[in-house]
Amino acid sequence: MPEDSTHTARTDVEQHLVRYAGHGAFSPGIVERAEGSSVFTEDGRELLDFTSGQMSAILGHSHPDIVATVREQVGRLDHLYSGMLSRPVLDLARRLAGSLPAPLDKAMLLTTGAEANEAALRMAKLVTGRHEIVSFARSWHGMTQGAANATYVAGRSGYGPAAPGNFALPVPDRFRPGIVDADGNLDWRRQLDLGFDLIDAQSVGSLAACLVEPILSSGGVVELPPGYLAALRDKCHDRGMLLILDEAQTGLCRTGDWYAFQHDDVVPDILTLSKTLGAGLPLAAVLTSAEIEQEAHDRGFLFFTTHVNDPLPAAVGNTVLDVLTRDRLDLRARELGERLRGGLDELAGRHPVIGDVRGRGLLVGLELVDEPGGRDADKLGAAATRRCAELGLHMNIVQLPGMGGTFRIAPPLTATDAEIDRGVEILDAALTDVTG
Repeated sequence: MPEDSTHTARTDVEQHLVRYAGHGAFSPGIVERAEGSSVFTEDGRELLDFTSGQMSAILGHSHPDIVATVREQVGRLDHLYSGMLSRPVLDLARRLAGSLPAPLDKAMLLTTGAEANEAALRMAKLVTGRHEIVSFARSWHGMTQGAANATYVAGRSGYGPAAPGNFALPVPDRFRPGIVDADGNLDWRRQLDLGFDLIDAQSVGSLAACLVEPILSSGGVVELPPGYLAALRDKCHDRGMLLILDEAQTGLCRTGDWYAFQHDDVVPDILTLSKTLGAGLPLAAVLTSAEIEQEAHDRGFLFFTTHVNDPLPAAVGNTVLDVLTRDRLDLRARELGERLRGGLDELAGRHPVIGDVRGRGLLVGLELVDEPGGRDADKLGAAATRRCAELGLHMNIVQLPGMGGTFRIAPPLTATDAEIDRGVEILDAALTDVTG
């Protein structure tokens, strides 16, 4: 690429882009195109994409079926008045309901995960007649008002008071347990009991809902212990609360099941989907029971957006379901997940800075610990991320003060065995280089 183009890009970034990621910088280079499991920069570099874009592109980039759907649908029907309906919307609502257990048979199609969580919270507050919301410390549910109030991992400081009635529940982190049993292992039942004791003490008697991810992603890829989700549901229902599950990153086969909650045999009162539903395009959904939808409707439920029930993204969602079903990508996610975990476990045996490998299917966390006599985990994670990029692997590191840097590893479900192996090899080389 000509030098003047490089200079122009650098100048455009510095002079014209709002920096929106807190203290984080933009990734180096300008991406020109993407295909499959890789993105390609203007200067000719290829990066293996182990984040599936923003944890969304489960079918990889520029999947031919998605490309064909967009080309056809945009020429026929792309956007409508928000009160109008189209066949792609009706088909997707019916098919999503068919992929879920009873009684989740009512759907609303939106654009982003934050929108979906916002709508779910408004519905829960309206139906219960209450306003208090519980979510995990280290949670991430979006940047709109209600979703941001239920987000604790970042972004709370400096924006004025949060809405009253938002409470944080301790995270049941088995690698860094807050409360342990006699053997030193996480005592999640006692932690959950104490968490709700504190919530009950602070509540003004208006507990409406609990909004959680089945696997916390931005919070460090923390998988809920077996039995936890069922116990949490019971805590909610005992108090007349609704359980809302945010499956933006875990839904649609990424964890090896169609939905992560199926692993625990717990059906939420409200389910939100986004990211994976559009496979990289902006599409989200709220799903609930006919009973809850009827009560919300009777009370005048209002959540009106410019792109609610748009036909173009709905058509893409239908194609995503087609490909997931046709190619049995739930099983493929399990197979690739086992291969990825095997490779990462082998690395953990050779790199003392790897403290833990966890997750399910193709949503895996690799947590670094402080380097003996060297850098802390946060600095080590940043250095390893940079070195991975230099070697041709795009990785995402979560840096939470006090818990170390954790890689969120989420390759596309369409990745090949060779691509999984190559990603592990690059990570191995990067860790060797930065700790050597």
